[in-house]
Amino acid sequence: MEGVNDEDSSADLYCSGEDDTASIQQSDSNVDFQHSTCETLAPFFEDLGLTQLFPEKLSLCTVLRIDEKTITDEPVKCNSDLPWYFLKKLMMVNVTARKAKCTSVSEPTCDAAAAKTELDFNDLFKDLSLDDMLNPLDIITALFLCSDGFVRQEMALKMSMCQFSVPLLLPNCDTKQCTLMLWAMRDIVKKYRPQSLTESKGFNEDRIVLSKLPTISFVRLGECSLSKSEFLNKLLSNSQQYHDTFVHHNMECGDSPRRISNGLVEITWYLPCGNKNMDVFSEPVAIANLRGDIDSFETQFSFLCETSAAVFVFFDTLDSKCELLTNQRHKAQIFLVGNHQSKRSSIDALKKVATKLSLTNSNILLKTKQMNDADFVKKLRQTVSNVVENTMIKMGIEEMADIAHELGIWVDEDSPECQTAKNNADAITSEIQDILEYKEAQLPLQGRIWKELTLLEKEEFRLRNVGSEKIEDYKSNLQEEKRKLREQQNSYDMSNAMTCFIQAISSPGTERCYFLKWMRMNLDNVSRKKLSDLRELYKDKCKNSDNKEEIKEIDRQLSKSSLGIEHFFREMGQIYEASLSLQETVPSRQQLQHLPKLCAQLLLDGFPLELVDGDASNIPIRWVSEVLSQLNNLISPKSKILVVTVLGVQSTGKSTLLNTMFGVQFAVSSGRCTRGAFMLLIRINEDVKKVLNCDFMVIIDTEGLKSPELAQLDNSHEHDNELATLVVGLSDITIINVAMENSTEMKDILQIVVHAFLRMTEVGKKPKCQFVHQNVSDVSAHEKNLRDRKLLLQQLNEMTQAAAKMEKKEESKSFTDVMEYSPDTGNWYIPGLWNGNPPMARVNAGYSEAVYELKKNIIQILGSCQSTANDMLEFTEWIESLWNAVKHENFIFSFRNSLVADAYMKLCTEFNKWEWEMRKFMYTWVLNAETRIQNFGTVAGKSKTSEMSEFLTQLKSIARTVLSEWETKLLENLAKYFKQTEGHVYLVEGYRENFASSVNSLRREVETSVFNQLTAAADIRQGMTELDKIKENHTKQLEERVCALIDDCQKKKVQMTEKELDEEFDVMWTKTLKELSFSEMEVKDIYNSVSHHLRLNVSHKGSHASKLLSKKKLQECGLEPFNITKGFLKTMFGCFSSHPKAVQQVADNIISICTQHITGKMLSKNDYHDTYIKEILNLIDERLENSDVKTDIGFEVPLKQHICGIAAREFQKMHKEFINLNDPYRCLNQNKEKFRTDFKDVFHERDQCQKKAEEFVNSCLRPAVEEFVNRSLGPDIIGEMLMDQRFSTRMFFQSSVLLDLLAKDVFENYLSYICSYEQYVKKWILDQMVECFSKGSAMSKFEDRHLLSSINSINEAIKKAKTNKSGNLRSFVQNVCQELGDKLVISQDALAAFMILNNADEEQFAHWLIGCVKEMEQFLGKKLKKTQIITKLEQLNVNPQNELCGRMIGCGKQCPFCAAPCEAGEKVHSEHFTSLHRPQALGTFRFVDTEKLVTAVCSSSVISDTDFQSSETKNKWQPYKRYREIYPDWRIAPDVSLQASDYWKYVVAKFNKRFATEFHAKPAAIPKTWENITPEQAKASIKVSFNIK
Repeated sequence: MEGVNDEDSSADLYCSGEDDTASIQQSDSNVDFQHSTCETLAPFFEDLGLTQLFPEKLSLCTVLRIDEKTITDEPVKCNSDLPWYFLKKLMMVNVTARKAKCTSVSEPTCDAAAAKTELDFNDLFKDLSLDDMLNPLDIITALFLCSDGFVRQEMALKMSMCQFSVPLLLPNCDTKQCTLMLWAMRDIVKKYRPQSLTESKGFNEDRIVLSKLPTISFVRLGECSLSKSEFLNKLLSNSQQYHDTFVHHNMECGDSPRRISNGLVEITWYLPCGNKNMDVFSEPVAIANLRGDIDSFETQFSFLCETSAAVFVFFDTLDSKCELLTNQRHKAQIFLVGNHQSKRSSIDALKKVATKLSLTNSNILLKTKQMNDADFVKKLRQTVSNVVENTMIKMGIEEMADIAHELGIWVDEDSPECQTAKNNADAITSEIQDILEYKEAQLPLQGRIWKELTLLEKEEFRLRNVGSEKIEDYKSNLQEEKRKLREQQNSYDMSNAMTCFIQAISSPGTERCYFLKWMRMNLDNVSRKKLSDLRELYKDKCKNSDNKEEIKEIDRQLSKSSLGIEHFFREMGQIYEASLSLQETVPSRQQLQHLPKLCAQLLLDGFPLELVDGDASNIPIRWVSEVLSQLNNLISPKSKILVVTVLGVQSTGKSTLLNTMFGVQFAVSSGRCTRGAFMLLIRINEDVKKVLNCDFMVIIDTEGLKSPELAQLDNSHEHDNELATLVVGLSDITIINVAMENSTEMKDILQIVVHAFLRMTEVGKKPKCQFVHQNVSDVSAHEKNLRDRKLLLQQLNEMTQAAAKMEKKEESKSFTDVMEYSPDTGNWYIPGLWNGNPPMARVNAGYSEAVYELKKNIIQILGSCQSTANDMLEFTEWIESLWNAVKHENFIFSFRNSLVADAYMKLCTEFNKWEWEMRKFMYTWVLNAETRIQNFGTVAGKSKTSEMSEFLTQLKSIARTVLSEWETKLLENLAKYFKQTEGHVYLVEGYRENFASSVNSLRREVETSVFNQLTAAADIRQGMTELDKIKENHTKQLEERVCALIDDCQKKKVQMTEKELDEEFDVMWTKTLKELSFSEMEVKDIYNSVSHHLRLNVSHKGSHASKLLSKKKLQECGLEPFNITKGFLKTMFGCFSSHPKAVQQVADNIISICTQHITGKMLSKNDYHDTYIKEILNLIDERLENSDVKTDIGFEVPLKQHICGIAAREFQKMHKEFINLNDPYRCLNQNKEKFRTDFKDVFHERDQCQKKAEEFVNSCLRPAVEEFVNRSLGPDIIGEMLMDQRFSTRMFFQSSVLLDLLAKDVFENYLSYICSYEQYVKKWILDQMVECFSKGSAMSKFEDRHLLSSINSINEAIKKAKTNKSGNLRSFVQNVCQELGDKLVISQDALAAFMILNNADEEQFAHWLIGCVKEMEQFLGKKLKKTQIITKLEQLNVNPQNELCGRMIGCGKQCPFCAAPCEAGEKVHSEHFTSLHRPQALGTFRFVDTEKLVTAVCSSSVISDTDFQSSETKNKWQPYKRYREIYPDWRIAPDVSLQASDYWKYVVAKFNKRFATEFHAKPAAIPKTWENITPEQAKASIKVSFNIK
């Protein structure tokens, strides 16, 4: 075994007790025999934990999976950890990968060593046993045996990058069979510069298996005291760079006995760089090395003799092995390499063999005592060099396969799957002669047509070339052009290449993977040849400056001559997208529906998917979306993903960085830089899922920013911005490659990157970033570059300010405003990739280690990230919405994302729930407070204070406290909501402040409303106090007179008839009323009060307002309908004119709303209070402010006079009715018959208990209970309606109303909605309430609950009053009333009348009272069920219709262009927005010159180059794009899709003539595409616009 026989073994040196070389080597021989003949694979695999993988094979998916081992630095604890340690290091191209051994057999620790103070020779030699350590070659051999072809290929490639030798012939010690690793080495591409190209600075680049190179093989015959592998390493290394290419005994674990790797033939290559001073050999050469004795591995030796230019045989003795050398049929020259110092060396045997082989002196190399290692290596190198320079035997590894077959050696490419895949790939690629012609003929859909479609798509969003054409006509024409291009694509038959390609990728899994590998390699070979020829031509043409045009043409060809597997998938995507424009029933469309699933399966298998087509700068969005949708179906539901992206300048090693970090294989060959963006999927192992909270990691590799190919194009900066914005938006973490040495280039990159981050911050996403500085190798780099980091931050801040200015978001002052960034933790310094000079440089260990640390840091950042990982469908949504927004010029205001909309909707829904909880609680609280105020100073009053003002102050103080508690609760709810990790709450972080302000605003609004209600109730009650005293006094006097009359009548001792009693009573009643003093109640002049408040309201408007008020008395106002004239109008919209009807509608709406408000006050039957007119004036001001029809004081004052005239007239009437109702004289006369009845009952000494109980229930309790139920029902009805999703948010509400309009599809409904939005909405809400509650169950449930609640309270009050045993009915009743004082308002008039002449027995009265209460419950239950829902709604204290309307309408602001209502969910919001804008025709806009209604939709206008003018622009033309300068509080985002506004386009197209008639205009010129919109498409557009799932 070479591991021992080739090299000196220190263990055997100690064991032998001798120090001469011969003795040492003899001991080696014994060790070799013991360890090389009896080992089989099974126990070894069991030792390594690979038993399961030998039959099943290790797959690339498993190797690349992110598990705990790949992100932790746990030492190797047992042999089963060794293969995974090696793979982990190798996948990250770490040159220390072979230095693996278990800690259990490592050297003892210092502490343990220090503890041993005595000399123990047994213990000293015991630790030197090699049996427990595994030789790296055994681990490599085991892994190759246990891996599938794709893992082998990846391992071979990475080993080659590390300058490790690669298995050429892989032995299997069980079967004694070996395999040629042709497939494993297929992917290795090498570049070198032979001496012949030194002058021209050219180079050769090819796959190593195809390169015809001389192979020099090194073998061992018998035992040898020279370390063959160590000499080979010295042979291949120059003085500047030494590599341990081959494992040898002086390496860590290199001296461990080999168990399964004997018979392994390794290969490596020496490739010159063209520098005579550095090159060991001037021409390329392959070096093969057989492990073990050729006597044991004759087949391998024969193979090497057949394929090599020379075979160097290392030996000590040739005694018995001569036949092996002399009997071979070899083409190779034989060189004998011996150690003359060895005691076993025999000159005679050497002569004999040399003679038989006809060898000359130059074929024999002997290491003598006088020759040291360096001299010997020099001699050996010269010999090899002579062979390389003079040999004619040059053979590629691919050619060696034929020899392998002859010798019975297996070839790894011989598997049926591999060969079928190869034939399929060759059938496609063999047809390629000229790449440009091939692409045009075989891949026609992605060329000119796709690029034209891209331009049309972007123009649809940007409208740069609209010129004087009408926008909607222009968009319609663009859609028609797109349709024709899709037709053109569909006119092509599928090419032979694409047919073969799709058939091949439809084959079973392994064969498909082989096919794609073959395709990629074949296409790379073709492209490499073409690009190489073009570069040579380019070089020649550049020598002459007159060849400018030719150079440009070559440049164009260079960029177009790339042909990779992505072009075939790109064509597949275009075939699929084109098919979607066909009818669903067309067979050709149905036959292509399986394509996305094929691509999804490949993505799952580890193949990259092209996200952005780098040639067309576009995303085939429907193709990508469908692929990802199919991927979502293939993986477990709701699997979460995290995204890592790299950005940076071209050719700065971005792909290499990702490949090293994750072990993946993004294309990195110099001729083919990444174009566009590719995504790749990596599985997350179960042990890491808990840390990252995701199932997959998506890696996105992007083309370099500022690429030279694109620099000549006008839109290269735009292209870079688009790409950066997209990938940053998709990323959870972005790695940014920066180069400090090129400050100009870095500034450009930073500007692009900062733009992208700023845009993401504005739309609610906050990706993390890490800056990577490559090629910085100094250990003190972090400290030394402190100044550079400060400079970087300074530049980032400058870029942020510049980007913010460009994006019109100037509040962002520094980079840290845009994202969390620390100069100390956000920067990584990574050494250069290569250690030494390529092509013989190996990957720098420092590079691998630094990238590994970066990887760990990224995993840690992602693990600690608060934001929720997306699932695959959400990721797809991000791609769609980001790309749609990117296609607009103004990204921030164009961004529309259903995930953001969904998160916003959820936040609004939650906030609305919290708000309603607060309002409902306050409704109940105010009801209770008003009840206490109305009972204040009565028997039912519980207040300890006697002053109303003091009581009111107490209530207001309590209200403040309660509202403060609710305000705190709502803010806590909001904070808690934003702390959760689910629901993408981080996307709506930008709205947090608005919602917090809304809480404060809500508190102020409710507080004002509560205080107004309390003040009005207290003032009214206070006004009644004096009246109550008068009534009480009059009632008392009448009672005394009646009692006196009873005494008089009873003294007569004569039986009086009923008639006589009546006459006596009438005389007494008339006389008493004449004697009582009835001062007439003062009737206030409500007109005067209203007029006073109106003057106060307009006092700040100037003297002109006062003059206008003086022109007309309030009594004369509001008698006639309010009609506006042109004089009222201030707004004239230039080329669009606002019709007077629009202003009339504003006036009519405000009058209608105020009239309803007045009616509500009238229904309360209360007295007038000044707060009523204040509320109305505030309502008018609010509506005028929110109206987008601007008016002057000449409109405002007459409107207010008109409404105040109506209000004053109605309030005067209400006041008079209140006076009449509470007039003491009328109240006494009203109770005359009751007095008469009670008089007779007392006179006749009848039992009054039952009668009085009935009277108390009917006149006192029943009205109070009915009022309580009516006052309580309003909030319940509102709450029930809010449970309906349609009322959960304003956006849901809007969509529901619009869908209902579409379902009915009646012109009058549309007209009412557009012209009288609030009125229509109110009626619609009423209809929904009537429909909801007509069924009865919900309303009955509420009524029964409140009825039962009040009955229970009454029964409880009776029960408590009975326990008091007052013995007095008056006290009993007072106790009952007081107990109910917080719940029911019992009429004092009715109670006073009931108490007169009441001599009922308390116990009997209580008994009857309980029965009457029960009867009342039954009566009221029946009465409530019989009452119509409309009647019930009219009687409610809280009007649900108004409350719901207020909640759903929100701020009431309308789009300044199309009058669509604002849908912002926060009460306080800095920006107004609506999901769906309308054609401006529906805002009554028409062209002045033609009088035709305008079809432009403002969501399109704001992205066009067209202009508008209005009163706000002082009738000057203003670009629509700069509308924010005029309307800063409106955000008019472009439609979420090109079909989003189909709803209103359908409506306008269908009712065009009727709208024109109604608006006194001519019908609009309807674009052709509008006429084709169906109701189904209109409905679908609503669902898209409002994000309805």
